[in-house]
Amino acid sequence: MEINQATTALAALGQSTRLSIFRLLVEAGPAGRMAGEIAEALALPGATLSFHLKELSAAGLVQGESQGRYICYRADFGAMNGLIEFLTRNCCGGQPQQCAPAACDPQAGSCASPKQAQA
Repeated sequence: MEINQATTALAALGQSTRLSIFRLLVEAGPAGRMAGEIAEALALPGATLSFHLKELSAAGLVQGESQGRYICYRADFGAMNGLIEFLTRNCCGGQPQQCAPAACDPQAGSCASPKQAQA
């Protein structure tokens, strides 16, 4: 991913409704969610959802697949990982372990910083 693509993706995710839609689709995984399910989960009118899905699609962050009369939307995990890679490229002067996400323990309900996780 290059700067123009990253800028477009970040601009799309820089709006709270679109970020909520994208996070919902990431949570759904490869199976995705039907447009009606997204609208219901986020209490969005159909026209509003359609507008935001169009913006996310244009940014290359989601893909829609027709299933009969309905559309199933999925997060594009390749694009998401490309954005993360772009943001962390050349991280910490060649010490990428310093930039690693926190190690989370769902059982304990806590996360450790990268330095704490290495200790």
